[in-house]
Amino acid sequence: MQDYQEAMLKSLVAVAWADGQLHGEESDIIDGLLAVYEIAGKDAETIRAFAKTKRTLDDVPLTELSIDDRRQLLQHAILVTYADGQQTSAETAVIDALIKKLRLEAEDAQKIREATDARAKRLTKLL
Repeated sequence: MQDYQEAMLKSLVAVAWADGQLHGEESDIIDGLLAVYEIAGKDAETIRAFAKTKRTLDDVPLTELSIDDRRQLLQHAILVTYADGQQTSAETAVIDALIKKLRLEAEDAQKIREATDARAKRLTKLL
């Protein structure tokens, strides 16, 4: 597993824990990303073990992420917050904190957030 992949996946785990619980749907998204990144075996188990305990963004070093990776992480994180059908205020707050930690420009982050929120809301209607 590459450092940027580990940072992204661990960040998504922290986002998934924002409301104090790791829901099955959120675990499914993380498992799906493990598959997309072709991460298996010991590396996949490392991420799954990391996910078993409540995590915050402070548990994740994001120094290995390029600007494109940071944008993609924000998109994935927003989708994770809608995994159980709704985004809570705690999840909104963790997205705000993630944007700051990723050092994305406010206008860029807002465009990503609006587009991804709209996409997530459309997708949750299909559930």
